[in-house]
Amino acid sequence: MASMPRRTINDVLAAAQARLRRVTPEQAAVRVREGWTLVDVRPSDLRQRHGRIPGSVHAPLNVLEWRVDPASGTQEPALAGNEDRLILVCHEGYSSSLAAVRLQELGFPNTTDVIGGFTAWVEAGLPVETEEQGGGLHEPGDE
Repeated sequence: MASMPRRTINDVLAAAQARLRRVTPEQAAVRVREGWTLVDVRPSDLRQRHGRIPGSVHAPLNVLEWRVDPASGTQEPALAGNEDRLILVCHEGYSSSLAAVRLQELGFPNTTDVIGGFTAWVEAGLPVETEEQGGGLHEPGDE
């Protein structure tokens, strides 16, 4: 049995990102207004600590494929019928790229991710909801 040559995570990440038509946070916001679904793949503790993007659907990385795939029996209801226009967002835009490629391999070819992730979304001044505000909108600079 031939062994696969060793690759670094940076090699794998670069190959994944080269396969995607990645979007900036601003482009993602426009696409969401056009009917795309933003899927937040961050763990719950990061969402609680840093906030959530209003309207995003939470599907953590460890169950993402099952929450997207209608054939899994555990699809997230908010994703039903929207599987063909998904934009993933993680904390900094790395794990979402790898996850987007996995979803493409499942047959969802339009799946992409946000360049720079949630961090870039916040830096772009786009809206975030936080727990402290009772789930209300938080505009950067409101501190």
